[in-house]
Amino acid sequence: MKTRPRTTVGIAAAMAVAVLAGCASGSPEPGAPGTTTGTGTTAYPFTINNCGTDVTYGAAPKRVVTLSQTAAEILIHLGVGDRVVGTGYEIDKVPDDIAEQYKKMPVISAHGQPVKPEKLLEAQPDFVYSTFGSFLTAAQAGDREQLHKLGVPTYVSEFDCTEHLSVAGANFEMLYTEYRQLAKIFDVPAAGEKLVTEQRAMVDKALGTIRNRNTPLKVMWFYSTYAGVPWVAGPGGLAQHMSDLVGVQNIFADASTRWAEVSWDEAAARNPDVIILVDLTRGEPNDTAREKIALLKKDPLTSKLDAVKGDRFITIPGRYTDHSCCSAHAVPALVEGLNRFR
Repeated sequence: MKTRPRTTVGIAAAMAVAVLAGCASGSPEPGAPGTTTGTGTTAYPFTINNCGTDVTYGAAPKRVVTLSQTAAEILIHLGVGDRVVGTGYEIDKVPDDIAEQYKKMPVISAHGQPVKPEKLLEAQPDFVYSTFGSFLTAAQAGDREQLHKLGVPTYVSEFDCTEHLSVAGANFEMLYTEYRQLAKIFDVPAAGEKLVTEQRAMVDKALGTIRNRNTPLKVMWFYSTYAGVPWVAGPGGLAQHMSDLVGVQNIFADASTRWAEVSWDEAAARNPDVIILVDLTRGEPNDTAREKIALLKKDPLTSKLDAVKGDRFITIPGRYTDHSCCSAHAVPALVEGLNRFR
């Protein structure tokens, strides 16, 4: 999912990390608010190589800060959402089935903004998790290496070690590995396996209902616009993986990044059969599917596209289009939509 440009906090980050040393020196008391107990099956300490960094986890986290809404949602699905003492970077509507649990989490950043180092400091975490690697830097919430030196282990989604870059072999198995690793960190391995089993079954069931795949449809994943320029899904992300799974051709599979800036002229020249609309609720211009359709129908160039004239649109909630708890839900929605045009 594309994140907005962010300003750096420079000295503030360094100061917050320095003060965090005092707060991280002590461990939260067992049974403190926002904690649950694990199953006792994880053997600590253990080390995971995460985004090229060896991270050692000495105990199940009790005070967690998630630097992105999607990270918080994943932890809820693993049954450890009550250990989250701070979350941020809210950009989308929270799924109804976890909305009540999410509301109990303290939100420590402004809407659509990353968590700042002083807020991370105030939460006194013993574990920090982000689905966006750029948030765990000295210019944002804090440098991973410094946090580790202070005894605060971190975890970053392997889908976004470096912002927006294509990830070789990105697929659902990578996401399932993330679930399992987090479940091990939190000492709830059964919850990780349960989530993997449920989502794999959902994907398999949907793929079994695909109609004619002999002539692959050409699709464009339309994320949003920035300064009037369209952003679309490229290679090396779950959008590309789902395109391959359902047997369609992503017209921007040759882009340089998994979420890429393109031109309207190029989109028109490639003439997609179907346009997949990423429906976002964060409030930016042309974020919602309705706004995207209005834009496409109004523009002199895109209004002439066959997909636009024929209303060949598929709407996918924004939270489905990248690494999150709900990514697997995109496959049934995608198959149902494509079957209308095959």
